[in-house]
Amino acid sequence: MEGRRSDTLVFTPAWNEEESLPAVLDELRGELPGADILVVDDGSTDGTASVATARDAAVVSFDSNRGLRAAIATGYSHALQEGYTYCGRVDADGQHPAGELRRLLERVRSGTCDVAIGSRFASGDGYEEFRYTSSGARRLGTALLRRSMRLLLRTPFLDATSGMYAANAKALPILALPYTSDAPEVQAVLRLYEAGLRVDEVPVHMRPRESGESKLQGKKAVTLVRTVIGTLLAFDRIRKRFGRA
Repeated sequence: MEGRRSDTLVFTPAWNEEESLPAVLDELRGELPGADILVVDDGSTDGTASVATARDAAVVSFDSNRGLRAAIATGYSHALQEGYTYCGRVDADGQHPAGELRRLLERVRSGTCDVAIGSRFASGDGYEEFRYTSSGARRLGTALLRRSMRLLLRTPFLDATSGMYAANAKALPILALPYTSDAPEVQAVLRLYEAGLRVDEVPVHMRPRESGESKLQGKKAVTLVRTVIGTLLAFDRIRKRFGRA
């Protein structure tokens, strides 16, 4: 794997994404031509790694499927170890427009915040409120998650499961820590707030999923909410134990 050529790394966790990955990488090259790109291949059984290599992306491949939380930690760890000043993350399914990630990175570069997280549900700056509609089950899962986050953070956070991130070097040691929850994005938000870093939730547009099912839909909504509640309770217990409540 080649060394660092830029001050910015953009990575994408990918598991069997050979069909969607080419368009994702091409769009990243177009919107962020100066950034280094890393694909964390989570034990794919298709041509994901070959597609990434053919498009001049660096690749870290797992021998087996280790899950999203391991892939995320690996991406941030690579950015930390290689000394990148800025790091972005997008999903490999094409849901995250590269132009929106560019906006997030510009916000972090300006010094406005340490981490910018793209939100489907935040509004302002020309982004309409309620621009995304969803099923009843998804709305229930989203509402429960928002309420739980607000109780713990004592401030609203509308899209805690978003995977579109831009971060500076100050945030990388926190984001690179191993994740113990099956809701790693939620755990990341909690850690960032606990560390006192400046986190901005920024309105973005996201595309519909080309395949798969949302984490906040149907039975997955129930499972995720249970996972998140467990994560929040564990985090709250740790904070009280060390007198940070």
